[in-house]
Amino acid sequence: MAKQSTGSSPFFFHKKKRWLLLLLGLLSISTAVAFIIRAAFDSSCDRRLFDVPAVGKRFQSTVSPPPVKVANPLSFMKSKLVLLVSHELSLSGGPLLLMELAFLLRGVGAEVCWITLQKPPGKDGVIYSLENKMLDRGVQVLSAKGEEAMNTAMKADLVVLNTAVAGKWLYGGLNKNIHQILPKVLWWIHEMRGHYFKLDYVKHLPMVAGSMIDSYVTAEYWKNRTQERLKIEMPKTYVVHLGNSKELMDVAEDNVAKRVLREHIRESLGVRNEDILFAAINSVSRGKGQDLFLRSFYESIQMIQEKKLQVPSIHAVIVGSDMSVQTKFETELRNFVTQRKIQHRVHFVNKTLNVAPYLAAIDVLVQNSQGRGECFGRITIEAMAFQLPVLGTSAGGTSEIVVNGSTGFLHPPGKEGVTPLAKNMVKMATHVERRLTMGKRGYERVKDMFLEHHMANRIGVVLKEVLKKAKGHRYH
Repeated sequence: MAKQSTGSSPFFFHKKKRWLLLLLGLLSISTAVAFIIRAAFDSSCDRRLFDVPAVGKRFQSTVSPPPVKVANPLSFMKSKLVLLVSHELSLSGGPLLLMELAFLLRGVGAEVCWITLQKPPGKDGVIYSLENKMLDRGVQVLSAKGEEAMNTAMKADLVVLNTAVAGKWLYGGLNKNIHQILPKVLWWIHEMRGHYFKLDYVKHLPMVAGSMIDSYVTAEYWKNRTQERLKIEMPKTYVVHLGNSKELMDVAEDNVAKRVLREHIRESLGVRNEDILFAAINSVSRGKGQDLFLRSFYESIQMIQEKKLQVPSIHAVIVGSDMSVQTKFETELRNFVTQRKIQHRVHFVNKTLNVAPYLAAIDVLVQNSQGRGECFGRITIEAMAFQLPVLGTSAGGTSEIVVNGSTGFLHPPGKEGVTPLAKNMVKMATHVERRLTMGKRGYERVKDMFLEHHMANRIGVVLKEVLKKAKGHRYH
């Protein structure tokens, strides 16, 4: 049961309830856009150039200097026509991140058009909602089929393809005009899975103006795979780390809001204020590693009991379930919890775009993505903004965000990472000062590297170069 507050009069209780509802209402308005455009994506490197000796090409990084009061780094995009091409429009990371770019460009007066390549038959509530949010911000939503999309692509100063799958649009819809459009295409790639390396998707990759990738490790992976598997070379590639939105930072730095949200979420979960709450906040799938997280969690309970450690009760919450369609994998997760008799310690929460309340409520984030990890993993920097330590797999972009032993701990992906993660969870439960110190260091790292203006600066460098290249080709 949740710990109940004592000594409160009925008047105070109702007043607090009204204050809570008002606060949550205000948060839902001020942060809706930020969390609508969140990624499920995922450096310690502060280099401007990342060299890959095997080929001698360079991935250009765009790390920004300390923030100063200067003009918007994207202001040069004013009045430019930009076409954004998304393979789908959903709550997944790629489309939501492209929406964020759309809003940044609209904020400086660019003319932004959007097309979605794949839509389900009939009316889709998510697509309807997201398209209306774009229309409200002045983004023109066009049909992927027909003359309007083609004419816009021809007239655009810049075309941004989002994800490898969007490459199908180049040869499927442009036909004879493709060579006029390729020189002004920036290809934004987020995938880390091998099945995306199909020549049908990326055969035009060497001919575009540039590619933009969210982490160094993903950029190197794409360079190697395209060369070895497909016998093609990447175009000039820019590494652009993402940043937290102003809306999320406003909540993360508001102690009153965080305290109220913490109390509310913990009460709804039946978790006391003094309990230690670990969370995995991702879509529920095997690649995100919730099964191994639960195994580690159970193992950590056993360690605490065997060593008779005096710590508060520990809990785990998995945010990202789909209550309407329970998958085979999620059924496996729930069966594991039942078989180990830890139902009172493990909580499943439906997927949500507004992660701030859960980040305010938890003590530690577990980023347990498997295989090659996350391309970036934006939830990691969001958690760090809330001064939370991160326990992450030493794979993908996570290893470029989390400083092992300073802002959190890294563990191997796969089954070999189960026990190391369990031990790290015990460390977090038993060493309060270390946990808090790591959280503060993570917050400082976010302030130094992972804010919206950092991301805008990095993207600005890329867009300037791509526009210059496209202009040069036009007059060639």
